Amino acid sequence: MARESWASRIGFILAAVGSAVGLGNVWRFPWMTAEYGGSAFLVVYLCIVLLVGVPGLLAEFVIGRRSHRNPAGALARLAPGTKSWGYVGLFGVVTALILLSFYSVVGGWIVRYFLASFTGSYFSAPATYFGDISFGGEAAAFQVAFLVLTAIVVLGGVRGGIEKATKVMMPLIVVLLAALAGWAVTQPGAGEGLSFYLDFNLAPIEENPVGMLRAAAGQALFTLSLGVGTMITYASYLGEDNSLPFDGSVIAVLNTGVGVLAGFVVFPLLFAFQGGLTDVTRGGESGAIFMGVAGAFREMPYGEVVAVGFFGAILFAALSSSISMLEIPVAYLVDEQDVSRRNATLGLTGLVLVTGAVCAFNPGVFGFVAGTLVDLMLTAGLAGFLVFAGWILGTDALSEFDSGAGGLARSLGTPWLWSVRTVLPLFLLVTLAVNIYSML
Repeated sequence: MARESWASRIGFILAAVGSAVGLGNVWRFPWMTAEYGGSAFLVVYLCIVLLVGVPGLLAEFVIGRRSHRNPAGALARLAPGTKSWGYVGLFGVVTALILLSFYSVVGGWIVRYFLASFTGSYFSAPATYFGDISFGGEAAAFQVAFLVLTAIVVLGGVRGGIEKATKVMMPLIVVLLAALAGWAVTQPGAGEGLSFYLDFNLAPIEENPVGMLRAAAGQALFTLSLGVGTMITYASYLGEDNSLPFDGSVIAVLNTGVGVLAGFVVFPLLFAFQGGLTDVTRGGESGAIFMGVAGAFREMPYGEVVAVGFFGAILFAALSSSISMLEIPVAYLVDEQDVSRRNATLGLTGLVLVTGAVCAFNPGVFGFVAGTLVDLMLTAGLAGFLVFAGWILGTDALSEFDSGAGGLARSLGTPWLWSVRTVLPLFLLVTLAVNIYSML
């Protein structure tokens, strides 16, 4: 069957940004920032995005566009005669399914909070409300609703589903967050939240440098959708005239900008209406933002309106990422197993309904998958993709990097290739070793 492609360059960029702009930006980023000292975490995170994230993003783009295949098919096609690299790509496909299993549970929480925001039913007792709905039968039911929304878009295909949906959702996310941030920073007491977020303080880095580095690296990979093969899959639908360095830079800037923008909403709200970080948000738990901002909404005028806008933005962000996660294994079945898009989407949705239900009913499994396991798999996956691009493709990777690029971008090609071959894989392998040691 004929393989699909993007209808426009802006469609690809918005879809890739949509994949990156998800719960990692507006759910995970604020409570990770709160857990690791505010501005200190922000600075370390931004450095890793620039020095590791952008080159890694370009490596996945190179592999995807050169092969026009999903992660497993891409590595197998570009390294003929050896099966091992195909397995590395298949590892990314499996990672996507595991990621979507816990992600769909959080997506279900978002759907629940978005609907409840119209009445403010969770305002009076935020911790009790989250405890009642976060795990169990209701969590599983709303996980189903979130997955159905995701599957509907993926069933529409690359142009008719993913591209059309992200062209609508991405501008809405930015508009909603920008409006909320503009209002939040003007509230009395918001200045303390901005100081916590922006005034650089070296102390948290000095106190826990290894933990800070681990957390920032995991967040950077999670929020840029790296290590799972999303960007390989999306770039596989590209034409040769796109400048990969330009597109990658735009995507990284837009994605990081949305995450930073979410911080301008959350921290001013918490300090203006809660008097600072609560024990919940400082604790770095998965429900931190739900419980923290709920208390703030309760204290502010027209809290229901603000809550609808806030959770509406998060819902769009969550969907834009879950769509890309489901597209990875769908593309694998369509490309490699000649399964129709309809059957692949429905079958995989059914599979994630089962694996996600395990996370929905078991907080221990959810916590392990959402934290330790995902960080390990994303780090290992990106290290594999970098080694493949740098050493297996080698000069072919440089040629693909240069294709469609301008003079300035081409001048950066050789430094990029050597960083992909040496420094970046070493950094990721050390991070992986530290993560495994900490887990054990």
